[in-house]
Amino acid sequence: MKDFADSIYGEMIQNLPDANIPFKGVKGKLFQGENHQIVFFVIEAIGEVAEHSHGAQWGVVFEGEMDLTIDGVTKTYKNGDHYYIPSGVKHSANFKKRTQLMDFFEDKDRYLKK
Repeated sequence: MKDFADSIYGEMIQNLPDANIPFKGVKGKLFQGENHQIVFFVIEAIGEVAEHSHGAQWGVVFEGEMDLTIDGVTKTYKNGDHYYIPSGVKHSANFKKRTQLMDFFEDKDRYLKK
């Protein structure tokens, strides 16, 4: 997997702590707030991320694309597209190419530091 140095993210983001992400081919940099968190992702062409749910999530795709299914409705999101997943709503994703995106999570502990 390519390192964050090969990403679109500048040094300020590259220097954030690594997020402990349980998916092979997915790396993230964690910006931790008191009541929420933001993760800057680099996701290789890993295929499917299984359906799951958690607190609300807002995200934006910076580079690449993903097929995101929210509550049974699938849409393709590309550079500049943003999405919102309400709290508790089931969703899944499919990554067919390397994608860089940012997610803002309502859950302050969605991901922990590595």
